[in-house]
Amino acid sequence: MEDLPEELFAEFLKRTSDLNSLSLVSKRLYKIEADQRGAIHVGCGLCPATEALASLCTRFPNLCKVEIDYSGWTAGHGNQLDNQGLSVLSSHCPSLASLGLSFCSYIDDSGLGYLAGSKKLASLRLTSTPNITSRGLLTVSVHCQSLSALHIIDCNKVGSKDWLEYLGSVGSLEELVVKNCEGISQDDLLKFGSGWINLQKFVFEIKKRFFRNRWAGPNGGYDPSYDPHSLNMYDFICENMKDLKLGSIEIATGKGLRFLLGRCKALEKLCLEYVRGLNDNDMIALSQSCNNLKSISLSLDPQYYQDDFRTAFTDNSLKALALSCPMLESVDLTFSGCDTMYPSEIGFTQKGLVALIQSCPIRVLVLRGANFFNDKGMKALSSAPLLETLDLVDCESITDAGLRFTVCAPCLINLTLRLCESVTNVGVSKLAHSQKLDSLIIERCCQVSEQAVRGAARSVQYSESVSHSELEKLFTVSC
Repeated sequence: MEDLPEELFAEFLKRTSDLNSLSLVSKRLYKIEADQRGAIHVGCGLCPATEALASLCTRFPNLCKVEIDYSGWTAGHGNQLDNQGLSVLSSHCPSLASLGLSFCSYIDDSGLGYLAGSKKLASLRLTSTPNITSRGLLTVSVHCQSLSALHIIDCNKVGSKDWLEYLGSVGSLEELVVKNCEGISQDDLLKFGSGWINLQKFVFEIKKRFFRNRWAGPNGGYDPSYDPHSLNMYDFICENMKDLKLGSIEIATGKGLRFLLGRCKALEKLCLEYVRGLNDNDMIALSQSCNNLKSISLSLDPQYYQDDFRTAFTDNSLKALALSCPMLESVDLTFSGCDTMYPSEIGFTQKGLVALIQSCPIRVLVLRGANFFNDKGMKALSSAPLLETLDLVDCESITDAGLRFTVCAPCLINLTLRLCESVTNVGVSKLAHSQKLDSLIIERCCQVSEQAVRGAARSVQYSESVSHSELEKLFTVSC
């Protein structure tokens, strides 16, 4: 290995992905691997933490991405990396561009202060760092002028004062993610001001559980006649935003982050998870402004709208999307807490959904808890010209008769069935006979056996249980 010509050596390196093992083969490879290493992910194995990190940084002089993750840490693992560790990182990694700190309880604002020397730092992700406050974020914001992405998750001591205003005035951020931070509200985020104009991705979720009570009466609802087109309270511009997600927040009439829905002209991906206070007018305003929309994900549960107890949007929203979003490729709809005895609790109808699918180039369709969708809807889907992926979860009205229609769908190659208790081995046998599917996932469909799914697709996954994440999407309204 030591005597290989440079050209052959370079070609050899291109054809391997395991640089860790490769570095053990020869001194030459060891040095090359050290020079080429651009990222490391460390955590509980660092012992002693600061000295071990310094050694790694010395060995890998060109590191640009570092992830420090102490999830699962116990006292038996030894001391965590502390503020001095960030000092080592800043001084030893001149190319540091991306830093993630997860469950780092020994690091506080003083540690973040050492990042002032990391002039190339473009991305900072803080997850469950309990001792970081707004002061530390302000230090990073002021001194790391290349910062373009900031993620703050489960950081309850972080408030929303100077750092938001400063970053907004500078306008360098392109990506802002705020999840489950008790000190930051949606009204606080309005302090971001002119910073909205350059933002391309924005995520805001809070820890909040909404309790459904169908007998609470209409006083708990929102005004469905509210017209977002008349909104003039805020003059923020967000024309570059492509990815927007809001989760578990309540939006009062004419206030808060509602202004985003009608002003993101470049929006390609929208996710609304249990956002209270919205209605058809918001979706109509959004669809008329977002002609580039490619993906929409809605998680809905019933609320009061005057005399109706139903989910926020109706077929009027689907019609608006069909008319104004010609690039829509992915639709993900989750309905939680909707009683099958009261179909009207879901504002959408099967007719409205089918019309959307027939009007837009839908390639991916995910339905969870869609009790309005039945075999007739499956028949309509069989003529969808571009549908490639269909994911049905807890759709109890789908039977073997509906499943047989998937064989006729011209492009359908990926099918997932979870908690679809009316589907049996008979329906699955039709899939096996057609040999059309690349992928078939069956989870907790009690009338389908593991033996029946064998050979039904090129790749088959069968389970008698459902993942926790899927159950959470269906049976909770907290993010």
